[in-house]
Amino acid sequence: MNQKKLLNRLFAYTAAILCYLMPAIGYTAGGSNVPLLNAQVNLDNQAAIQHGAKYFVNYCMGCHAAEYIRYQLLENTGLTSQQIKDNLIFDNGKVSDLMKTALPQQDAVTWFSGPVPDLTLTARIRGGADWIYTYLKGFYTDPGRPLGANNTLYPNVGMPNVLWSLEGIKSPVYRYQVKHQGVLEREFTDEATAVAYVEQQGSEYKLEKVVDHLVVTQPGSLSEAEFDQVARDISAFLDYIAEPMKQERQQLGWWVLLFLSVFSTLAYFMKKAWWEDIH
Repeated sequence: MNQKKLLNRLFAYTAAILCYLMPAIGYTAGGSNVPLLNAQVNLDNQAAIQHGAKYFVNYCMGCHAAEYIRYQLLENTGLTSQQIKDNLIFDNGKVSDLMKTALPQQDAVTWFSGPVPDLTLTARIRGGADWIYTYLKGFYTDPGRPLGANNTLYPNVGMPNVLWSLEGIKSPVYRYQVKHQGVLEREFTDEATAVAYVEQQGSEYKLEKVVDHLVVTQPGSLSEAEFDQVARDISAFLDYIAEPMKQERQQLGWWVLLFLSVFSTLAYFMKKAWWEDIH
């Protein structure tokens, strides 16, 4: 094998490995070890996107905006302009307006110690609807936090659980991990036993409290299955507005791949015919 062929093959292998590893790199960049739940979002389900928009404007837009889209985008999900105006706009705004929040950013900084993020591109930034769904289901009570709530996926989150009246109030059940030089040695379900074990082993052993699971201590207005659907609908809405052309892009992608396959085949045989006398 000559040097040119060796370099070409090495380049092809490297490109293939990078393409294979890109999803894993993106998952690692998310910064959380919590496994994501499957939101089972179907962007062809326009009713789910409509319901998600309803919950978004009622529970999320008090603080968060989606100001990179306009209300009229939802006409593409089957809603009429009048339906959008009657059900999703609560002031004298127009369907052509951007989806802005009424909360001044200065007040947000005062109340939440920082600006409230816009949610238009959250699904793309976080890697999809599964992250949003897991986040919405991960809230639990934490008296140590300023707003009384924490999140399994986003520890020390700086926002309250705005959906608590629907889901109910959940409390954490902890497990206690004993680590030595960063390596997990033992796990306990009882804190006192874990503390005693660490004291016995010495200062090189560290104790970490980890949320094992959540339990509902005060039911909300919805059953667990009903709230799961609410969380899925909100995830579907945020996934949709993050890339409204996603469905069309994916459908077009199959035709592009088909064209490239046919073109590559023709190009290969053409190259073979042109160079057969030389080789």
